[in-house]
Amino acid sequence: MAEQPLSNGISVRQKSTPFSALVPALMITRREVRDQFRDWRIIFPVVGLTLIFPFIMNWTADRIFRFVRDYGATLVGERMVPFLLMIVGFFPISVSLVIALESFVGEKERSSIEPLLNTPLKDWQLYLGKLLAATIPPLLSSFLGMAVYLGGLALNHVPWPEASMLLQIFTLTIAQAVMMVSGAVVVSSNATSVRAANLLASFIIIPSAFLIQWEAIVMFWGNYDTLWWVVFGVVVLTVLLVRIGLAQFRREELLGREIDVLRLKYGWRVFRSAFTGGTHGPFEWYRREIPRTLQRLLLPSLLVLGLTAASFLIGVAQVDRFEFVLGKTQFGQFSTGNIEDILQSWPGFNSATVLRVWWQNIRVLILALVLGIFTFGVVGVMPLMATMAIAGYLMGALARLGVPVLPLFSALILPHGILEIPAAILATAAVLHAGAALARPTLGKTVAEIWLEALADWVKVMIGLVIPLLLAAAMIEVWITPRIALLLLAK
Repeated sequence: MAEQPLSNGISVRQKSTPFSALVPALMITRREVRDQFRDWRIIFPVVGLTLIFPFIMNWTADRIFRFVRDYGATLVGERMVPFLLMIVGFFPISVSLVIALESFVGEKERSSIEPLLNTPLKDWQLYLGKLLAATIPPLLSSFLGMAVYLGGLALNHVPWPEASMLLQIFTLTIAQAVMMVSGAVVVSSNATSVRAANLLASFIIIPSAFLIQWEAIVMFWGNYDTLWWVVFGVVVLTVLLVRIGLAQFRREELLGREIDVLRLKYGWRVFRSAFTGGTHGPFEWYRREIPRTLQRLLLPSLLVLGLTAASFLIGVAQVDRFEFVLGKTQFGQFSTGNIEDILQSWPGFNSATVLRVWWQNIRVLILALVLGIFTFGVVGVMPLMATMAIAGYLMGALARLGVPVLPLFSALILPHGILEIPAAILATAAVLHAGAALARPTLGKTVAEIWLEALADWVKVMIGLVIPLLLAAAMIEVWITPRIALLLLAK
């Protein structure tokens, strides 16, 4: 048994158990939560707003339910009730986010964090303790608001959502709370002032608000099973955010950062150095740097390849749920046309169409990069997965009509897809690699430097491989694939 001091004379006796390393972190959590609940300037606005907002939502739900019931549209009212419950749970989290934003940088400005940093705590114990302490108040306020809202529904005789729906909303609220707090703690540990942390909080609240809107669409559509996939995605993003915080947190850097300066020249040097890799000339760059980059992207590429195959199979499985409107006779009439007349009237080698197809593919990959930046690569895989799911659905639907799948795939997808799909996998893998790079401890590098190096890898892959492959695929898609399709599918 060993006694380990913390701060302010607090010590804890640690036994040799598998969970003994967590005891110091939990002690930090207890101290932080106790101090937060002692401060009336924190408790009064959080609790006050938490109790007032559910009454407003109760009044709104009651008025909406009465209105739609008078016009026979009770389904709208029933689906509005769980949506308002989700909003009630989200509102206290966004209000209480200031606690997480000040967890490190606030104490640094008040000069109250030095005693804590001088303790023999490990960096991960200190960070985890602060993270748990910043998570408890938002969750408690969220649960309090949701309880008040549900109590108001019972008093107004408004039916509650089903038990499974309540479980989904509570689970989703917990996942979103931990995700937002984790992001806010990462911001707090890397910001140099409370003002900067509050401004950077918009990169947490705005994407979360968009997520709430999408969840509202899913609720009103009535496809509640999709919410479990949302919960899974949020949990994955939360784990990645916690991992990033643990990997990048260093107490000596927290004390050493005084002010952030936008150094564009230095950022350009970091990017250029990562892009060139010390090579001279394009031939040496292709011969040395591209293979090194592809080696780093091997594991992300295999993961994206697996997700691509899974998306295609998921699209095929959706044929049973969504009926295809094209009849077999309609497809047969299309395929039995005069093949010679169609080929003679087909447009010639028009470069404008090729450029449009080429730019459309590049634009989708740029969108994947933007989505990956805000979600650390998690949502960056969605454009490719959605495309492959649609392709799988079309193949499955046409196969259901009796059309041979192998000739169909060989005629419509394989000619240009043999270049386009690997190019999209490489670009998506670079986005996924950028998010994973932040989750690895990297000594001597800031978060900005890691991002710039990861962005350089994406640009290298795009310029060196993806853009040329997509241009060649666009030429084949416009000039060759239609002719192959007409020849193979004609009867």
